[in-house]
Amino acid sequence: MTSTIMNTTSYLSTLQSAELPPSAVNFLESTIAFLHLIPGSAIFLRYIRSSYQNDPVRSAVELLLVIFAIRYLTSPKYSTKKGKNVHLTEDEVDELVDDWTPEPLASLETELERIENEKRPIVVGPAGPKVKLAGSGRTVTNLASYNHYNFAANPELTNKAIQTVRTYGVGPCSPPGFYGTQDVHMKSEADIAAHLGMPACIIYAQSFSTISSVIPAFSKRGDIIVADKAVNFPIRKGLQISRSTVRWYEHNDMEDLERVLAKVVKEGRGKPLTRRFIVTEGLFESVGDVVNLPKLVELKLKYKFRIILDETVSYGILGRTGRGVTEHQNVDPTQVDMIIGGLAGALASGGGFCAGTQEIVEHQRLSAAAYTFSAALPAFLATTASETTTLLQEHPEIIQTLRENIRAMRGQLDPRSEWVRCTSAPDNPVLILSLKPQHVEERQLSIKEQETLLQECVEESLANGVLIARLKAMPPALGVTEKDLVKEWSPAPAIKVCVTTGLNRRDTEKAGTIIRHAVTTVMKGKKWQRERV
Repeated sequence: MTSTIMNTTSYLSTLQSAELPPSAVNFLESTIAFLHLIPGSAIFLRYIRSSYQNDPVRSAVELLLVIFAIRYLTSPKYSTKKGKNVHLTEDEVDELVDDWTPEPLASLETELERIENEKRPIVVGPAGPKVKLAGSGRTVTNLASYNHYNFAANPELTNKAIQTVRTYGVGPCSPPGFYGTQDVHMKSEADIAAHLGMPACIIYAQSFSTISSVIPAFSKRGDIIVADKAVNFPIRKGLQISRSTVRWYEHNDMEDLERVLAKVVKEGRGKPLTRRFIVTEGLFESVGDVVNLPKLVELKLKYKFRIILDETVSYGILGRTGRGVTEHQNVDPTQVDMIIGGLAGALASGGGFCAGTQEIVEHQRLSAAAYTFSAALPAFLATTASETTTLLQEHPEIIQTLRENIRAMRGQLDPRSEWVRCTSAPDNPVLILSLKPQHVEERQLSIKEQETLLQECVEESLANGVLIARLKAMPPALGVTEKDLVKEWSPAPAIKVCVTTGLNRRDTEKAGTIIRHAVTTVMKGKKWQRERV
C-alpha cells in the first residue's frame, strides 16, 4: 500500500510537470484518493500509470470509453418496434379475414376479350403456312405467325436441333454466369456480332426480357431517357424498372425529337452530368413503320446522347442480308451504342441479344437481371439462331422472295381496299391494317367499336379459310388513372397480316383477296350500316 501511495505521488508530480491546470490536478488527486478505497484499485492504477507514456489524451479517451461501456450496459432495454399493436381475439381475426378481398392477379376480362376467347381458334400441330384447327378439323392458311421464312418447316434445321438436344440436353438449367454457358452460346454470340458488324454480343434466354433488362442495366434513377411515344411494351417495362427520368417525343418526328433533346441539354447546364439515352425501335411493332436512323445518329452526335435501338422486329427482315435497319439505311452499326434484337421471330429460335462494344456486353453479364438470374438459352435454340443467321447471309434470295410476297399481299389490300389502309413500311412482312380515318369519322366509331368491328373482320376471314390476328392494345402503365389514360399514347385499332415465304405468290394474292373481301363484308353489313350517321 505504501509503495502504491509513493507511486501515486510520483504520478501526480509527473502530471504537474505536464503543466496541467491546478483544477485538473486537484480532480485527479480526489479521484485517486477515492480509488484507493476500492479493492483492487492498485491494479487499475498501475494500468493507468503504465499506459500513460506522456500522453494524457490517451488516458482521457480510454476513460470516456469506459464510462460509455458502463452507461450502455446499465441502461434499460428498449425495442425499436413501437408497442402500439392492437390485440385481436380469434373471432375478430376470422371476421377480418372473411371481409378481406385480395386484388386480382390480372385485370377483369372485358366483354370483347370474352367474345374473342370463346371464338379463339386452336391450332393442332406445327405452325406452318397451312395449319389444322382443333374441333372442326379444317385446314386454313396461317397469316398469324412470325414464321416469315418458314424456317419452322426446314428439315435441316430440325435435324441439327435434334442432334444438339442429344448432345447437350434439353436445357442448361443454370444461369449463364454459373455453368449455363456452353460453347454453342459463345458461337451464337460471335455469329450474331459478326453478322451485325459489332464488336461483341450477348444472348438472353427471353426475347421480352432482353430490352427490359438492358435499359435498367445502364440507366438508373436520375438519368434521362428520351423515348418515342410508340415504343413497344417491353421497352416501356424497361423504362419503368430503370426509374429514370423519361421524356417523350412524337412518334418518328425528328423535329420534335430535336426539340426535346435541346430542352434536356439546356435544363442540364450547370448540373452534375447524367447518363442520357435515346430509345426507339427499328420497325415499330404497333405501327409498322421504320425509324429514320441517319437523322437519329446525327442528333445523337450533336447533343451527346447514346442510342438504344430495339430491332426485335427488324433484325432478320430489313437489309440485303437481314442485318436490320443499319444495313437497310446504310448506317455504320458502330454509330449505334446498343442494338437489341429478337431471335424468336423470323429466325425461328428463341431469346434475344444485345450487341455493342466489349465493355457494354461485359457490363451486362453482371448487371442485367434477365441474364444474371435466368437459366441460359437452351442449346438447341442457340444452334438454331446460328444456323438461320448463316442461311440469311449465304442465301439472300430468301429475303428477296419474302419481299415479293409482301408486295403481292399489299397489292391486294392497300390501296385496293376502300376501307383499310396499311401503315407498315414497304419491306415489313407484318402488315398493320387500320380503318381509314374518313370511315371512322363518318360512322363516329369509338375505339371499342373499332376493335369489335376489326375482330369481326378477323372472324369473317377465318370463316373463309385465312387465319389473321387483331393488334392488341398495350396494357396501361401501373398507377395511371382513367383521366391520364386519355393522354397516354395508344396504337390505333388494327389487324395484323403476317406474310410468309411458305406460300407462293398465287396463294399469297388469294389470301389477300379473301381478307379484303372479309373487311368489305363486315363494313357493309347491317350492324355497322345501321350505325352510319
